[in-house]
Amino acid sequence: MKIALAQFNACVGDIAGNTAKIIDALTEAKLERADMVLTPELALSGYPPEDLLFREDFHLQIDAALVELKCATKGITLVVGHPAEADGHLYNAASVIRDGKVIATYRKQSLPNHTVFDEVRYFTAGTDACVFEQGGVKFGVNICADVWHDAAPYCAADAGAEVLLVLNASPFHIDKLSERHAVVRERIAENNFAVLYCNLVGGQDELVFDGGSFAMDANGKLTQQCPAMVEDVYYVMLDGVSPTASTIAPELSMHASVYQALVLGLRDYVRKNGFPGVLLGLSGGIDSALTLAIAVDALGVDKIHAVMMPSEFTADISVTDSREMVAGLGVEYSELAINPVYQQFLESLKASFAGKPFDLTEENLQARVRGTLLMALSNKFGKLVITTGNKSEMAVGYATLYGDMAGGFAVLRDVPKTLVYQLSEYRNQISPIIPQRIIDRPPSAELRPDQTDQDSLPEYAILDTIIERYVEQDDSIADMIAAGLDANDVIRVVRMIDRSEYKRRQAAVGTRITSRAFGKDRRYPITNRFNPDRMMK
Repeated sequence: MKIALAQFNACVGDIAGNTAKIIDALTEAKLERADMVLTPELALSGYPPEDLLFREDFHLQIDAALVELKCATKGITLVVGHPAEADGHLYNAASVIRDGKVIATYRKQSLPNHTVFDEVRYFTAGTDACVFEQGGVKFGVNICADVWHDAAPYCAADAGAEVLLVLNASPFHIDKLSERHAVVRERIAENNFAVLYCNLVGGQDELVFDGGSFAMDANGKLTQQCPAMVEDVYYVMLDGVSPTASTIAPELSMHASVYQALVLGLRDYVRKNGFPGVLLGLSGGIDSALTLAIAVDALGVDKIHAVMMPSEFTADISVTDSREMVAGLGVEYSELAINPVYQQFLESLKASFAGKPFDLTEENLQARVRGTLLMALSNKFGKLVITTGNKSEMAVGYATLYGDMAGGFAVLRDVPKTLVYQLSEYRNQISPIIPQRIIDRPPSAELRPDQTDQDSLPEYAILDTIIERYVEQDDSIADMIAAGLDANDVIRVVRMIDRSEYKRRQAAVGTRITSRAFGKDRRYPITNRFNPDRMMK
């Protein structure tokens, strides 16, 4: 038996477009003499559809799409994910359609309600197994989070399933593929069935779905591994109830997987939202250089406009290095000196600022001039402004509201500064597009004379460790100090993180690559008097 895994890039709400992709997969599968097509979770609606699920007209379109799919299933079986209404409840469902008829429907039993998932808000949990027969094989159906727990797979096995089909919209974070493999092996060991795992691919707001569909036999042996980050239809051959050995796509390195996720996340955000291209401020620093590299790889040089906006504090080498990089890439490039505008602002504020020394106010004013210029270009030419700040800066508020935070998408929002350096080195190994001096120079916002980031922040290796432990692992201050981190550094950084929540709420969305990003993952109240260092006093 031949089964097609339709690892495709769905777009939330594009029911007609998603339906067309599924029909294309059916057409190709028929030409390849496949017996069945398996789609990802909620393939018809895209994932996650969020509050679109509250709209009745949305469900009417889903119902119409299912009718269209029935007409395309002559001579083949389709297992398709979609939202389904029944008896006043809404379910995350999968329908088994054969020769124009729905022969079975499964309702997801394990509804995730953590990190980026809100399924309890929308769906009712199913309770029953779904097992159907084809070619003498009994197939069970599960949906995504079902296999992360033992109940739903056991239910399928108890109903006689010999091969488990799993429809997935499993979002990427670092090392996620190995986690999936481990979890599926646990379910196989408990139930003694083979598993065919079909995952969504593509970017959706801050989420990236990385594909990486696979097959495992009843011994937990990986028999087929599909590529990550690639939209395509892949075929699994079953010998009885066992998937036969086939291509094992090499697992991407950590740096390659993160870089490709950032590329895919930006590409789909721009294209799915209909922007003709992107604008970014190029500073001569490493964050904007890596952002430019990702943008070029995601969209092509013809869709990029890089803008250098030097001030009196911008080093000559920053301009030189920026010119070198854009010349090597061939992107559109402008230089807009901000000093005339900046001086006009200072003149307007002169009376109000009389007797006050130069401080953070004047530094932020420079950033806000730059943000205004970029947004003006965006309004005039329709391109999306992408911001260049990283997770370390977003964590501690080392960014200016309505300045360098102004924009529609934050490419590095979930990338710690130490990883920014690693990704830059990784990208240069593919082809040397980031000037080495940008990587080697001490980082600086260049908003005052001789400024470096470490004037205001701990060393990034220390800062990123504290951020990871406090934000991603929920470690207490006491835990971090006990682990050997300096108490003053820990308390200072934690206070900066907590004070900056109001800034992050106003920041652009950006691709999630860690297990806990700022946004859906971490929903802290802005008005919040919890004091995590109270026990230290």
